[in-house]
Amino acid sequence: MLVSIVIPCYNSEHTIGKVVELTTEEFRRMPEYECEFILVNDYSHDGTYEEIKRLAEKYPNVTGVNLAKNFGQHAAIMAGLQYVRGGMIIGMDDDLQTHPTQIPKLLAAADQGYDVVFGHFRKKAAGPWKIFLSNVGDFFLDHMVDMPKGVHMNNFWAARRYVIDQVREYKGCDAFIQLLFFRTTHNMTNVEIEHFKREEGKSNYTFRKGLRHFLTVIDYSIVPLRISSVLGVLFSLIGLISAIAVIVNKLVRPDVAIGWSSLMCVMLILFGFMFLILGIIGEYVGKSVLTMNETPLYVVRETTEKNRSEKERSPEIQK
Repeated sequence: MLVSIVIPCYNSEHTIGKVVELTTEEFRRMPEYECEFILVNDYSHDGTYEEIKRLAEKYPNVTGVNLAKNFGQHAAIMAGLQYVRGGMIIGMDDDLQTHPTQIPKLLAAADQGYDVVFGHFRKKAAGPWKIFLSNVGDFFLDHMVDMPKGVHMNNFWAARRYVIDQVREYKGCDAFIQLLFFRTTHNMTNVEIEHFKREEGKSNYTFRKGLRHFLTVIDYSIVPLRISSVLGVLFSLIGLISAIAVIVNKLVRPDVAIGWSSLMCVMLILFGFMFLILGIIGEYVGKSVLTMNETPLYVVRETTEKNRSEKERSPEIQK
């Protein structure tokens, strides 16, 4: 079976070569599989694409894709998925934290009949703050998205070709690859793997980027709108009960002064929640406008590929 490995690359000039070499060594130990690499440069500021071109010259099974600007990790993966030819597709990172030595575990689990296999780290090699934020995000996603119980998504995954073919049909302006898997199939599982330390540099995922990526869940769930409705009813009931309590208290104790400060606190809280709800609705409206305007998910500037016919080349703009 041909296995296509899609790797989004960002400022990984000094690590992507080692990823390809170590992965190639792993596949030499598995003669029942062949592999190809689709390396997507997400507008790096170093010599990442030059390194990708060097790898494409050295290895005939390497395809390089260069994006016109920084579109984000998941958009880069979507760009890479347009070039896959394998019956099984693996997604992994460019920094060796998702290590090539763990690939056989994913493939072994897929051989048991699962459509999607996510790696599940025994222990995350990250700081406590980042682990905490990751756990909070996972908690909310578990309750906002229709996903199988007990399955934990990860950016180290293996998926069958028919799943990827469905994912490639996505036409939105924001991609969340794992959530697209959940829309396609629930025949998935986790396999326990090791999380390796980053060999060089630091994570490019800032809190701002992580929050922006988390908000893409709006494209796949209406739960935030339902939460807004529940909060609206809840605070209306609290306001009604509080008003009744104030009236009764005034009738019982006429000398009690009306509290200006407490009234302002209540107003600030209520207005805060109102603006939060308006912000959620605005996100939905904004996503709809961007989609209707056919905002491109990614734009491919150039590719480096030797062993592909013109029929196998993908459109340069994905909408």
